[in-house]
Amino acid sequence: MKNILSIENLTLIAVVCGILTGIYLPDIMVNLKIIGDIFLNLLKMIVIPLIFVSIFVSIASLSSASEFKDLGLKAFAYYLFTTSLAVLTGIILVNVFPFSTENIKLSTEKPNINHLTIDTFIQNLIPSNIFQSFASGKSIHVILFSILLAVAVLYIKQEKKDIVFKFFDGLNDALLNIAKWIIYLSPIGVFALISYTVADKGFSVILSLWQYVLVVLIGILWHFAVNLGLIAYILGKINPVKYFKQVREALLIAFSTCSSSATLPVSIEIAEKVVKLPKKVAGFILPLGATINMDGTALYEAVAANFIASLYGIDLTIFQQFLIFITATFASIGAAAIPSAGLITMTLVFTSVGIPLEGIAIIIAVDRFLDMFRTMTNVWGDLIGAKVISRFFR
Repeated sequence: MKNILSIENLTLIAVVCGILTGIYLPDIMVNLKIIGDIFLNLLKMIVIPLIFVSIFVSIASLSSASEFKDLGLKAFAYYLFTTSLAVLTGIILVNVFPFSTENIKLSTEKPNINHLTIDTFIQNLIPSNIFQSFASGKSIHVILFSILLAVAVLYIKQEKKDIVFKFFDGLNDALLNIAKWIIYLSPIGVFALISYTVADKGFSVILSLWQYVLVVLIGILWHFAVNLGLIAYILGKINPVKYFKQVREALLIAFSTCSSSATLPVSIEIAEKVVKLPKKVAGFILPLGATINMDGTALYEAVAANFIASLYGIDLTIFQQFLIFITATFASIGAAAIPSAGLITMTLVFTSVGIPLEGIAIIIAVDRFLDMFRTMTNVWGDLIGAKVISRFFR
């Protein structure tokens, strides 16, 4: 009974109920928009502090600055490269296979979107007031400051470092609890958002999701098999098919639970006992990857941003897609390793170019289905990363 009433199943039921009530009770459902707005505000409330603390803890957890230089830099370079590659794959796909949404626009008026140039991007990369950046939700500023602060902590005395780290580690746990509570509200928020959207825009918007799902799955499959497969073969010097067979148990658990954290104990066990990786590498790389390596999440956020933009009639420029590339890459690094955490960081990607957050209501309908493939790809990338980095670790 507990499994039947899981948050994922309840959210799926909420999607179906939202569609039906939006079709048959449109006059009532239009008035539920306020509930959906509250849910979106909760997502926006938690995203900046969660990303800041999560990235800080990942770096500050290293024992010393020398370990950061030796093991940490290699790990971050690998994860940044694979995540960037995943986002780039998604952006290339949506440009090669543009979405056909001419008959299902969500609005006749184009929203005001943020116009980006190279000059303004470079000028705005470094924050002049980090507290203002926190208040205004400038994610790139917050991420940069979090990295700098965490590296600086590695250079202070151990007793002081321990105090700072324990504070932020505890704060990270607390913020993860808040994030879980917000996700527990997903059925209510999803019901309100879906029912309002269907009542206001029509069921055709939901039917259009087949294009979005297809592009995301093609992108994830390509990244899983080709991008990560080539990295395993070239950098890891391993046969990716044989390696897949060795670690398949962890991938199946990731697919079924949609949680990198839930899969972590199995991943570590397989990495140490089956793959025979050094404990120090597996014990650091895999937990770090479960926290910051979200290739599948980053790819789907990039595709989602372009899809929702097309529904609103927004033609994203090359510079705006570049901003999506940057934001999706770094936002995924701070995504919590829990089911549907991508919905939280999705708000950053959308707001980076001014895409209305209400568009999230559309893709929520298929989020759980895609989350299984995203999480499996994330864990596959972690396990390949552990193997690759073990070759270069002294």
